[in-house]
Amino acid sequence: MKCARLYGKMDLRLEEVPVPEIGPDEVLVKLKSAAICGTDVRMLKNGAAGIDENHPLIIGHEMAGVIEEVGKEVTAYQKGMRVAVAPNMGCGICPDCISGNGHMCRDYQALGINLDGGFAEFVKIPAKAVRAGNMIPLEEHVSFAEAAITEALSCVYNGISQCHIKPGEYAVVIGAGPIGIMHAMMAKMSGAAKVFVNDIAKNRLKTCVEIDSSFIPVEKDVVQEVMKQTNGHGADVVITACPVPAAQQNALKMAANYGRICFFGGLPADRQEVPLNSNLIHYKQLMVTGSTRASLKQFQDSLGFVTSGILDVKKLITRRFKLDDIQQGFEYAQAAEGLKNIIDME
Repeated sequence: MKCARLYGKMDLRLEEVPVPEIGPDEVLVKLKSAAICGTDVRMLKNGAAGIDENHPLIIGHEMAGVIEEVGKEVTAYQKGMRVAVAPNMGCGICPDCISGNGHMCRDYQALGINLDGGFAEFVKIPAKAVRAGNMIPLEEHVSFAEAAITEALSCVYNGISQCHIKPGEYAVVIGAGPIGIMHAMMAKMSGAAKVFVNDIAKNRLKTCVEIDSSFIPVEKDVVQEVMKQTNGHGADVVITACPVPAAQQNALKMAANYGRICFFGGLPADRQEVPLNSNLIHYKQLMVTGSTRASLKQFQDSLGFVTSGILDVKKLITRRFKLDDIQQGFEYAQAAEGLKNIIDME
C-alpha cells in the first residue's frame, strides 16, 4: 500500500509498504480521508520521540474510511461499515482509563502519534481500540472528510467542556486558526451571547467572519477592546488557542470576576515558563485550567454535533490533496494557509 512515513525532522517519505495483517481481534480500515493537524506539522518540523531512520512512522491521526476486513473474533463491526476512527487509546485498567479518560493514561498510545496512522491507504485498528469502540459508524450524509475533522473537534470540545459556558455569557478565543475557529463555533453552540476572536493575522480574522458573521474580530489591543465592548464586564470565558505566552497573560487581564480560562494551546519548550499575575486569579476568583487530547465519549459527542448539523465543519475544509501530493499539503499547512487540509486516498 501507499503511505507517508516520517523518518525524522523534515523527512517525510511517500513509500510503498505491505498492507497490515490483522489478528483475530483486530480490524483493517481502508482509509478514505485524513486531515493534516498542527501536531502533524510540528512532528514534521521538529521530529518526534521514537521516530528515526530505523523507526519510521506513518503519521496522521485524523482519519475515516471503510472497514475492509475484520478478525474472526470481532463481532461489533462488519466489512463495509463507514467509520470515523478515534486515535487515542489507553491501557484500559488504570484509574484514568476506568474513569473514561483513556487519553490521559500514562501508557497512552495513538494512531499516527506512536502507532502507524492515517496517511496511508489502510490502517490496522489494534484489539484494545476495537474493544473500546474507537471506530464510530458514520451516517451516509456525513462525508469522510467531515468525519476526519471530528478528531480535532473533539479536542476542542474537551477544552470547551472545562469552561462551563452558560447562555448569555461573553467568550474570547485568542487565535483564529482552525482550532480557534472551532472553539468559537462551540462557544456559540454553548450559548455565548458574544464571541470575540483575536488574532494578529488579518486574513485569519477575515476567514473567521466569513464562516460566521456573528463572531467579533479583534486584531489589536485585545484586552482594551474586550473590556470596551463588554462595558467593563470582561469575558466570562477566555480560551487561548495559540502557542503564545502573552495570550495566557492577557487572558487573566480580560477575564471577568468568576471567569474561566482554558490554556488550550501548548507552548514551545523554550517559552513554557510564563510569569502570571496570580493576584488576578486570587481577587477575581478566576478558574484557570487546561486540556489535552479528547476522551472517546467526547469524540463520539463531537461526531454527533456534526451528524445532527449543529456544527457545520464543511466550512473549515480549505483544500484537498491526493496522497501522492501530501508534501504539497504539508507545505500549505506549514505556511498557515487556509484552515483544514484534507488528504484523500482515492
